[in-house]
Amino acid sequence: MKILKIKNALVVTALLAATVVSCKKDDFAINTQPSLVTASTVDYKSVLPAALSSTANIQATNWTVLQKWLGFWARSGSYQSIGEEETYSFTNDFGQGLTPWNNLYYNATNYNFVITNAKANGAGMYEAIARIMKALDFQMLVDIFGNVPYSQAFDGGNIRTPKYDDDKDIYASLFRELDVAIALLNNAGLTSTNNNPGIATNDLVYKGNKTNWKKFANTLKLRMLMHMANTTFAAGVETNTFVASANQVAEMAIITAEGSGFIGVGQSAMINPGYNDTKPNPYYRLYITNETGSPTGTGDQTKANAYAVGPPSGGYYGWNGDPRVDKFYTFPTGATAHRGIPYGEVAGFNPNNTGNRLSFITPSGLLPKGAASDAWILTATESLFLQAEAMRRGILTGSAATTLTAAIRESFTSLGLTALQADTYIANNAGYVDVDYNSGPANSPGGYSGGMYTIISQKWFALNCIATLEVWSDYRRTNMRYGVESGFARGPAISTNPANTKTQIPIRMFYPQNEYSFNPTNVAAEGVIDVFTGGGNTGRNRIFWDQN
Repeated sequence: MKILKIKNALVVTALLAATVVSCKKDDFAINTQPSLVTASTVDYKSVLPAALSSTANIQATNWTVLQKWLGFWARSGSYQSIGEEETYSFTNDFGQGLTPWNNLYYNATNYNFVITNAKANGAGMYEAIARIMKALDFQMLVDIFGNVPYSQAFDGGNIRTPKYDDDKDIYASLFRELDVAIALLNNAGLTSTNNNPGIATNDLVYKGNKTNWKKFANTLKLRMLMHMANTTFAAGVETNTFVASANQVAEMAIITAEGSGFIGVGQSAMINPGYNDTKPNPYYRLYITNETGSPTGTGDQTKANAYAVGPPSGGYYGWNGDPRVDKFYTFPTGATAHRGIPYGEVAGFNPNNTGNRLSFITPSGLLPKGAASDAWILTATESLFLQAEAMRRGILTGSAATTLTAAIRESFTSLGLTALQADTYIANNAGYVDVDYNSGPANSPGGYSGGMYTIISQKWFALNCIATLEVWSDYRRTNMRYGVESGFARGPAISTNPANTKTQIPIRMFYPQNEYSFNPTNVAAEGVIDVFTGGGNTGRNRIFWDQN
């Protein structure tokens, strides 16, 4: 597993983050030979902010293809088709598998470095944060790839070809790792300012606020618990089950007993290490304008998906009169209405579906200060949706309907809209299952009622750009297809490319080719991967929580 050489990984991630982190110059003075980068030449205190910056970069820039598959974005008709992505004819070299794999392992390697060296110095706050963030990286790796190297992943000096651990065992271990992190945060001595010099500056997320980090850890636990909860909708009937790989009731009891709760209104995990026009927010840099002030090719190529914004009829957002659409997209040049292109449409097929005639993927709600805007890691919006789902499933006390309303309000206000606009949106869609939690089947072509259908639908509307991997996980762990109830039966956005023969989007990613080159025995033991069925005669390579 070549990428897990700690010395090289530290150089890569820290150099990337050094362009944006507002610390003293010598905090990131690591322009040394990779072979010389050790705990004596790189300080864990400077690696933490670098790693946090890289996490935010991953969240903002690694999910382009998922944004397209899930109906948010599409390729402009000004550009030729993107072969593998739009025809689903994948190989192990498919970039969207390689990119998250490398980036998440680099990131986890840096957090592991912080854990080891902070622990050796009694810096419990640094160690706790790094444990939480390393758990976040592995939660994402499991949700993309299933079984991955975990227990042997960071012993590159002795084990160059780490084994693949079972995905459900990794999840189980992550719960306990988060417990360790919370216990550290509760240790007044290990988390004291004296033991954690510079923490208020180097913790780019919560500035050393222990309570907020405990909320983050609990929210990450809640995300994993909800991933292990499946929902099926057969003949309009909602059936909820839990995957029998963890005791969800017991895990929720641990969270409740701990007492800090979850990320709440106004407590989103965001960072801003000094973004500006020459050191822009990572989303802004990739999709809008780079540090030289030049429009980016990725942003020029990528436009709104017709599934989301229309035509026809304003798309799924327009169907419900959802004002958030204007916070996720910008009108075509000179236009007063949105226009998207069907995902996979052949270049030049429709001259109106090219370039500036299409809505831009410029989320003013997420980038209110342009290049200087905060970057997101885990938001209060997602946390509230997860809480609503847990209440619906009966493992968390509270009103699912009330919490869902709070989630929708948080989505609106975090994008620069108002709670009143959120309430008006809900009222105007009374009786429609994708907005109204208490709706019956009267206005539902499939005979569905609200409840879980509403929660999952609203997450789609709210987490555009913000948590696309989470939306993909929802898609896989339910048999629900977004928008079907509103007449968008192609949902989410199956490619219209003539070469596409698939009727569903993939349910996992291939392992990258570099694993077959550098860790061949262990990756081969995982069997033949099929990204549509999971692979193997028994489908053993589906993500363990994907039961639909």
